[in-house]
Amino acid sequence: MYTTILTLHSWLRWLAFVAGVVATFVALGDSTPPPAKGRADRWGLILMIALDMQLLLGLLLYFFVSPNMTEIRANFGAAMKDPVTRFWAVEHITMMLGAVIVAHIGRVLGRKSTSADTKKMKLFVCFGIATVFMALGMPWPGLRAGRPLLRGLGI
Repeated sequence: MYTTILTLHSWLRWLAFVAGVVATFVALGDSTPPPAKGRADRWGLILMIALDMQLLLGLLLYFFVSPNMTEIRANFGAAMKDPVTRFWAVEHITMMLGAVIVAHIGRVLGRKSTSADTKKMKLFVCFGIATVFMALGMPWPGLRAGRPLLRGLGI
């Protein structure tokens, strides 16, 4: 079960990241008036679904199925002294949770906007911040806590 959830979490990050990038830039060009739903709303929904699924899988890993996280939580003080374990215990989950929260806030603010211009700017800023948080919290290859780009394929 651990390997399956970890692989799903690893692969789904690309859908979330791409949806974040696309939703950010589509928000700038979407001139649909607020009551109507345009391309930015559709990409925002894809982003929300991907982030919510990522959050669920990540929390399952963090609290229940990851043997690494079980060991880290058992020795949290020692984990904070090691940059790799600190990344997984604190930095990764904080950045990703921040991305989920900011993206959800942006979607709500965008839906409540009364003009197309304010809607575009709110979506652009919030989706952009969420995407930056995702990029900063990802375990890119070459970093101390780096992981393969596509788990299971060795890429």
